[in-house]
Amino acid sequence: MSSAATRTAGPDHLWSVDEHLEDILTTVRPLEPIELQLLDAQGCVLVDDVTVPLSLPPFDNSSMDGYAVRVADVAGASEEFPAVLEVVGDVAAGAADLGRVGPGQAARIMTGAPLPPGAEAVVPVEWTDGGLGEGPASGMRARSLAPEGATGHVRVHRPAEARAHVRAKGSDVKAGDLALEAGTVLGPPQIALLAAIGRGTVRVRPRPRVVVLSTGSELVQPDEQLGSGQIYDSNSFALTAAARDAGAIAYRVGAVADDADTLRATIEDQLVRADLLVTTGGVSVGAYDVVKEALSHVGDEDEAGGGVEFRKLAMQPGKPQGFGSVGPDHTPLLALPGNPVSSYVSFELFVRPAIRTLMGLEDVERPRTTATLKADKALGSPQGRRQFLRGAYADGEVTPVGGAGSHLIAALAHADALIVVPEDVESVEPGSEVEVVLLG
Repeated sequence: MSSAATRTAGPDHLWSVDEHLEDILTTVRPLEPIELQLLDAQGCVLVDDVTVPLSLPPFDNSSMDGYAVRVADVAGASEEFPAVLEVVGDVAAGAADLGRVGPGQAARIMTGAPLPPGAEAVVPVEWTDGGLGEGPASGMRARSLAPEGATGHVRVHRPAEARAHVRAKGSDVKAGDLALEAGTVLGPPQIALLAAIGRGTVRVRPRPRVVVLSTGSELVQPDEQLGSGQIYDSNSFALTAAARDAGAIAYRVGAVADDADTLRATIEDQLVRADLLVTTGGVSVGAYDVVKEALSHVGDEDEAGGGVEFRKLAMQPGKPQGFGSVGPDHTPLLALPGNPVSSYVSFELFVRPAIRTLMGLEDVERPRTTATLKADKALGSPQGRRQFLRGAYADGEVTPVGGAGSHLIAALAHADALIVVPEDVESVEPGSEVEVVLLG
């Protein structure tokens, strides 16, 4: 990536949300492709189109346990007047030596087994006269063809059309077809397809490694005893989970005390396993906001463009933000505010798109829609700020959840959308159409 933010502005410049996001997305670059084994590639983004080297299925095969027959031999068959056919053998899945089915003959066939020469259709075993039993070829639970004392014949009670219960060669995909497009995220079905066409490895962009650090001497880990003036560290858990949800391999670092040297050393230690660093807390103007102090001296800042710029954004919540790069490899870093809602909203607006960009995806932002505001009273919003309120979205309507306070984490837990109030709007009446960012 580029080693610095692409814009320059004075310390009093109020950045818009769009300016800040554009700066991030024009600076962060997709990770270099690598070749991975299929299971290691789960969750990664495919770099190249994949074409099908062989048809699926590669041969005509049976979709049922039953009998491979010629259509003419079972024409007109019924319960009263069954077709009586000589059973000439068994065809199991994986069979290579296939005998021919001639006039008046049938071959017992298992699901997935290749259709033998001469056969034109498969009649399910339930259409025949045998009793329940184990078939000798593959352990099929089916009606026995030849119970003790039988003559090796089967009675078929229903006719079959040509190709009945036969999976045709290439009916799934044909050789030369496009199997998967570049840009596809590889989930279980995609990995199954790659394996089915014989691909053991695939070229992908790896999942980004994201390190999340929270800062603050007041933070205590869950399950520990709270002291006076202390709170539990929720931000690092929320952001690590959010990074994983975005597709990253995320590492959570326990809360770092308000000490610039400690924070600086922690960040430098984490650079070895980070494609992206995310901090939360310590970015405003308080006396103990040490992130600014620490990040001005992390790594090799002598190379052109290194360092992190701290900004004020025209948004609520989340006004204070930081963005830049640290370390000799210019690892991108996003510094988020410490209030829980501010931190999470900032992640969704800025960090998630950065992660998705590192993955090489085209569509990096959460989907948006419009919805009718369902509320008891008008929503107020500060002039000149783009406000993001928590909401619950369903059936084209969105209902505010909780208030506007940036500390209301309980309300956040019940929200699945963000209600967007533009900078030039100070009040939104119930029933109005609003823009909604869908979080689920």
